[in-house]
Amino acid sequence: MKNLLTRLKKKKENEIPLLTVTDAAREKVKSIIENEEGDVQGLRVSIQGRTASEFQYGLGLEVEAAPDDVIVDCGDIQILIDPESAKSLKGVTIDYVEDLNSSGFKIDNPNTPTWDNPKAQKIQELIDDQINPGVAAHGGHISLLDVTDDTVYIEMGGGCQGCGMADVTLKHGVEAMIQEVFPEIKQIIDTTDHASGANPYYQPGKG
Repeated sequence: MKNLLTRLKKKKENEIPLLTVTDAAREKVKSIIENEEGDVQGLRVSIQGRTASEFQYGLGLEVEAAPDDVIVDCGDIQILIDPESAKSLKGVTIDYVEDLNSSGFKIDNPNTPTWDNPKAQKIQELIDDQINPGVAAHGGHISLLDVTDDTVYIEMGGGCQGCGMADVTLKHGVEAMIQEVFPEIKQIIDTTDHASGANPYYQPGKG
């Protein structure tokens, strides 16, 4: 009986489409592509970031799919998804809404919480509720990229990228607050390319 229930569960999961595009969204994508000069293979949908309760998405036209892309054929348009984003897009519906107040693509994603790792989810909640509100006052934000056994990987954006005080923010702000709640975390690694920021504290050597 247990094996039967497992097989039925897997079958039900496999029946969930990776991604559904409504007629309104498909027609809008078609009209955008038709106004483009040159060939367009399809619309790229990607996960660009997340909070504890929702994902942030990137949408853009693509001339050619990457070799490892997941391609969803919607008849007259194709949706291109990188493998990493595809993990969090199963069951998603893309719609296009247009009314008096606003218009644009709307993505309904049933995949919550946004982290499979419970510790990562809790750290994301800490960043959302306590860290980012303070950082936002200076025009920046902190993105959580990954959590391993005792290490947290983050990326700084906005005013934090290239800021001369970024190291202070990391050591005395982000790191201190995370380790106070999660003492098992031994290091927080900043993966930000600060050299490309508007006011980088790291200046490349002149050759």
